[in-house]
Amino acid sequence: MKVKVCGITNLEDAFASIESGVDALGFILYHKSKRFISIEKLVEISSKLPPFIVKVGVFVNEKPQVINSIAQLAKLNAVQLHGNEDISCVEKINYPIIKSFRVDNNFNWEIIREYLSCDILLDTFEHEQFGGTGKTFDWEMIPKNILNRVILSGGVSIENIERIFSNIKPAAIDLSSSLEISPGIKDKSKIKIFFQKLNALKKETQND
Repeated sequence: MKVKVCGITNLEDAFASIESGVDALGFILYHKSKRFISIEKLVEISSKLPPFIVKVGVFVNEKPQVINSIAQLAKLNAVQLHGNEDISCVEKINYPIIKSFRVDNNFNWEIIREYLSCDILLDTFEHEQFGGTGKTFDWEMIPKNILNRVILSGGVSIENIERIFSNIKPAAIDLSSSLEISPGIKDKSKIKIFFQKLNALKKETQND
């Protein structure tokens, strides 16, 4: 199970995540987000990261040509579409795509069939907020046949990682608010403790 830490806004938090064992870092390029990072700052941080860390730019209802331009400039490895982007938008993007869906009890799971070329991120639906809520949805709703494509987001934390790892078993998880002191500022001790817990779970599985 891979791990992405999202909402990175500074180099210190990026390296704290890398040192703990993160697989991917997320940078939010949506002006209304409390975790927004400017293109200039993203380019600066990206240029100083190790080559094998996956860098993901998070966009909300942005034009495909703008996404492609920023991704090229910042040397991103993938882009995350966290708004209401349709399949025509996906087809115009030149990078691997994570398509986000905000899930509530009325979510139409059939829509995911349209996005076969994308990895799928599932977050918690909330009015007027595109992610970063720190709230969970009913994970038992997720169809078992898509879990190998799912990045689970929304309220993932040290308190529920054992349940996620043992029972839900998504391909990856995405964390942000549960590792923060304040929006956009990570807590180094929380990052360290979270990865220690996850690594212990992985080791237990290997020993079984």
